Amino acid sequence: METLIRAQRELWNDTIEINFAHRKPTPGVICVAEPLVFKEQQEGLFFEPALRLNTGEAQRLMDELWDCGLRPSEGTGSAGSLRATEKHLTDMQRIAFMLLERPNVEVTGAARLYRAASGGPPGWSPERP
Repeated sequence: METLIRAQRELWNDTIEINFAHRKPTPGVICVAEPLVFKEQQEGLFFEPALRLNTGEAQRLMDELWDCGLRPSEGTGSAGSLRATEKHLTDMQRIAFMLLERPNVEVTGAARLYRAASGGPPGWSPERP
């Protein structure tokens, strides 16, 4: 049975609509989830989860919420992407410094200021021409 998950931002208020359905093997037939019903219960008692998703379904829900514009509050949702960008920047700085250290390459203007501000490559000194 295929689980269908759809999230959509409501335009007229600050809510997100989430729909769940299961596609049955019978063509043209789906089972839809109905609105959640909250019931009173004494605190501390065990209760079943309102929803249980497998990993793929949970990922689809996260993707749908992302498409609605939601991001993790603490910003860790993009941590992998940020880490990759930081690594790329470090690699590019290393390449740039290696190229600038080649013989017959004169470093002037903004590149000299950047090199001095960033500390430059190992062994580099701002006094050295």
